[in-house]
Amino acid sequence: QVQLVESGGGLVQAGGSLRLSCAAHGGTFDSYAMGWFSQAPGKERQLVAAITWSGRGTYYADSVKGRFTISRDNAKNTVYLQMNSLKPEDTAVYYCAANWFSDRMDKYDYWGQGTQVTVSS
Repeated sequence: QVQLVESGGGLVQAGGSLRLSCAAHGGTFDSYAMGWFSQAPGKERQLVAAITWSGRGTYYADSVKGRFTISRDNAKNTVYLQMNSLKPEDTAVYYCAANWFSDRMDKYDYWGQGTQVTVSS
């Protein structure tokens, strides 16, 4: 069992940057692929970015390619999401999740509580 705790959300102006962190407690962090999902009000949760257990493989949704970067530090049991050139449409609650490297929510068994990102125009 692994517990995930996100941090780093907040309010930022369009064009600004934020870095989200997700710290894992318990379990074997470097055996899990990790993902960041976003959920805007009234919309379904969707994958933003994912990273394999080694960090060698990544995936990005088309909407964030070139702006967001996912990375991990297995020594610190932490995964990051660097968000640059933020847009108002990036406003959402961001969740980190762990288990399989996939774009399907049902492949992730462990979830954090979420952190709010609000981008003002």
